Amino acid sequence: MGCTASGVADALRAVAGVVAEHRAELIELDRAIGDGDHGENLNRGFTQVVTALDAGVPETPGAVLKLAATTLISKVGGAAGPLYGTAFLRAATSLGDKSEVDVPAAVAALRAAVEGVQARGKAVAGDKTMVDAMLPAAAAAEQAAGAEGVDLAGVLAAASDAAAAGAESTVDLVARKGRASYLGERSKGHLDPGAKSTSLLLAALAKAAR
Repeated sequence: MGCTASGVADALRAVAGVVAEHRAELIELDRAIGDGDHGENLNRGFTQVVTALDAGVPETPGAVLKLAATTLISKVGGAAGPLYGTAFLRAATSLGDKSEVDVPAAVAALRAAVEGVQARGKAVAGDKTMVDAMLPAAAAAEQAAGAEGVDLAGVLAAASDAAAAGAESTVDLVARKGRASYLGERSKGHLDPGAKSTSLLLAALAKAAR
């Protein structure tokens, strides 16, 4: 059984709730190595996504993600809007007009999202960005999908766990991209806020799938 448009919309509402809950934490993380607006920007963006969904849920999962993408791109400042917007847009394009998201579709959408973020932000593994959470998440999802009897919730749980570990790994990295890169060695010892928000987002999606 796959996830329908209403299921994806519910999952995005869950994401909005988690972002709101962790807004202050994300602000503090970003204040340490960025300009301190990551939590506020994301919270505003996902609040607007929920408002857009309340006005009407599109008919397919891809269309729901496209609505989220266009909302984030137009409403969120800083780097987060374009990067998350691109991730959702690429995932939406990957899903096409499918009526349900099954395991292969979810894995392909996640991979497309990562590739979109990398194309947009030019970040690679080890740059201390959201990519350090996204790349292991996509790899873990692909690996889990290959196991016998693993459902969508299982695939997203594997992605979530890998994203959390990937986010933690950024503490020991020196930033090579974004505003944090201006700090050089001083960026070491801090968790990357984009990687953290990515892990929070995937945790919310995994919980919603359960």
